[in-house]
Amino acid sequence: MSLIDQQLKNNDMKKIIIAAILFSSCASQQHDTSKQAAEEIKTADVAMSDLATKEGFFQALLKYADDSLIIPREGKLPMIGKVEVAKGWAEKPMIKELTWKPLRAEASQSGDIGYSFGYAIYQGKDTTTYTNYCTIWKKQKDGSWKFVYDAGNNIPVPGNNFFE
Repeated sequence: MSLIDQQLKNNDMKKIIIAAILFSSCASQQHDTSKQAAEEIKTADVAMSDLATKEGFFQALLKYADDSLIIPREGKLPMIGKVEVAKGWAEKPMIKELTWKPLRAEASQSGDIGYSFGYAIYQGKDTTTYTNYCTIWKKQKDGSWKFVYDAGNNIPVPGNNFFE
């Protein structure tokens, strides 16, 4: 093999290596789906609130709960897992007077996990309670969203633009 043939062969090999590196770097870049996922999370959160006014708060949460969910409790250990949570809520009264609205949702760049934050109102016969909440959501294999963590706390009476 002549020197010229060997140089051409080396140049071809260099081109192949450069093309392979470029191709692999392009293939490994991930498309940012965070904005779309955040909107999907807000939609799921609103749908869960709507369901709570129809079927009850605890029933709605169980429908949207991931099997691995965690529910913290004041002064107690958290409930872990959908089965434990369902048992813990079995004797709870039906609450349909609780509504909430997400004010913010954000998701990871891959669009498979995110959170929503918002305000809620419980309007009972003799009392009205205001809360804020944070829910962590995980995208399921079927494309739906289920929450894995939910917590909130009472807040003072807000101003007139509470849900805006």
